[in-house]
Amino acid sequence: MALFNFKKKLEDDMYCSCCGCATNASVDEDIAQDYSDGEKLSIKVLGSGCKNCRTLLENTKDAVKSLGMDSNVEYVTDMEKIAGYGVMSMPALVVNEKVVSAGKVLKAQDIAPLIKNK
Repeated sequence: MALFNFKKKLEDDMYCSCCGCATNASVDEDIAQDYSDGEKLSIKVLGSGCKNCRTLLENTKDAVKSLGMDSNVEYVTDMEKIAGYGVMSMPALVVNEKVVSAGKVLKAQDIAPLIKNK
């Protein structure tokens, strides 16, 4: 499936009952980069405002806090901006302008490896 020239492989088209967003999508765990020089990460949660989206936002904030990082987590609800990332299912997690998870509510311990230093 391609949208805006972004290709995204989704596993098992399972959708939640609350808002219809996909609950099981692929996660690119190779996105974690070394930011030992003090560079701030750009972390965004893309969502429509449903319970799953807010849960991912809170879990992401918890992961950032547990890692002791000085990064803000931005919550993006503007559908035009979300479409710009090529995301078809929400919630989605974006680290340094790359989508690392879509359609899945990750736990804080699953988010930490995606954003921490190697």
